[in-house]
Amino acid sequence: MAIELATEATFTPRAGTFLVGITSDQFPGMTEIPLRGPTASLPPHARLAASIVELAELGTGGEVHVTSTVPVGSGLSSSAAFSVALFLALGTPADPRTVALACQAAEAAAGAAVGLLDPLAIMGGSAGHALHIDFATLEMRPVPVPAQAAFVVVHCGASRQLSGSPYATRRAECERAANQIGRPLGLCNVSDLSVLSDPVLRRRARHVITECARVREVERLLARGNLAGVGAVMTDGHRSLAGDYKASIPALEELVEFLLTTPGVLGARMTGGGFGGCAIALCTPDSPALDLARYAPRRAWRVSPSPGAALLATSPPSR
Repeated sequence: MAIELATEATFTPRAGTFLVGITSDQFPGMTEIPLRGPTASLPPHARLAASIVELAELGTGGEVHVTSTVPVGSGLSSSAAFSVALFLALGTPADPRTVALACQAAEAAAGAAVGLLDPLAIMGGSAGHALHIDFATLEMRPVPVPAQAAFVVVHCGASRQLSGSPYATRRAECERAANQIGRPLGLCNVSDLSVLSDPVLRRRARHVITECARVREVERLLARGNLAGVGAVMTDGHRSLAGDYKASIPALEELVEFLLTTPGVLGARMTGGGFGGCAIALCTPDSPALDLARYAPRRAWRVSPSPGAALLATSPPSR
């Protein structure tokens, strides 16, 4: 689901210039990115922006200013939020699939092999709804979330960057498992695991296969208003991520256990790619877990299913 935290990018074209200058409230100074030409000398945090500028195929440069309330390295899709905002500001058509595929290509060019979930959720989100995504077809449909569902997100205190974590290794392991089985893991069932002789690949594939089943089960439970059941499935998903997928760290495990022992917490799990960042808990409306002060000095946020990305203002693009 999309949440209230947001990234906003404003692009002001400047005729006759072939540089895009980017300023951000999260990084000091201005970074200048050439429309064409080498970008190897750019600092690491600017390489994704350079990939986006190149893919946007601008006819002229200009200035971009970025503001964001999405914490970096938290597992709350900060890079996807930035990518979506910048692509829309630079004139990419506001179609969820077009934007998501462009974001994935830009991340890959910047050295991160990410999936499509984050930009699709950001583009396709709607108030009061989760988003079901079929990654075989990229078809999406909104899933109503009962109004009494309350969510809190808490940072475990350990930041993470996917480029420096085992995230890419996990993706490669899943790809090898899918190749050995002969079809995408999302189309497999648990009985297909017997094909895999490598116990590591078997565990990674088991997580993906059972996680797909959990997604379908959560949608059924939401339709029935069974939030206790949804919470149990969330927690089961976290156990699978920690056990079969090995995507957790001690700080995340301690946080999830703390959340689960709090009255009114129906379920909890890590968010994002794991290896640090945040956990999310589904709570009853009267749960003390919704009191953000109890997590200090950790950062925490109350969140709810919110509208997705939008183009707030526009002018004729310069191409």
